Amino acid sequence: MRLSEIKNILTNLQELHFVLENGEQVPDHFHVTEVGQINKRFIDCGGVMRDEKAINFQLWFSTDNDHRLEAEKLKKIIALSEEKLGLEDVEIEVEYQQSTIGKFGLDFNGTAFILTTKTTTCLAQDGCGIPQNKPKVQLSQLQVAGCNPGAGCC
Repeated sequence: MRLSEIKNILTNLQELHFVLENGEQVPDHFHVTEVGQINKRFIDCGGVMRDEKAINFQLWFSTDNDHRLEAEKLKKIIALSEEKLGLEDVEIEVEYQQSTIGKFGLDFNGTAFILTTKTTTCLAQDGCGIPQNKPKVQLSQLQVAGCNPGAGCC
């Protein structure tokens, strides 16, 4: 989900709910402790320079069960972040503490924001020599030099 998408959703939303893909709900008394833009410049394993940008939201909760972030307040936080940081309309990444800090994508199911699973991958698969799919070969069709059925070499 891009920044413009969450802003549109927040316009018509009364309550904020965040849920993990497995159904586990982020406690309703969460805070958004950071909104920022991450600019990542790196080189992949194939030697290609890359630039990635993401908007970062950090969700956190404590023992303050009476706290409840409303959609309007989050809209104001985003607007202030856009004004002060010059945020671009790029994909949102959400940090959320579990056994360690997890990084999630963001989706919306009509009532709640879903923290979606993110995975790693090799960005230079064409240059790494990693085959896309293992070729399937029938053993009966293999031609091994000097060793044929009945030749006594096996």
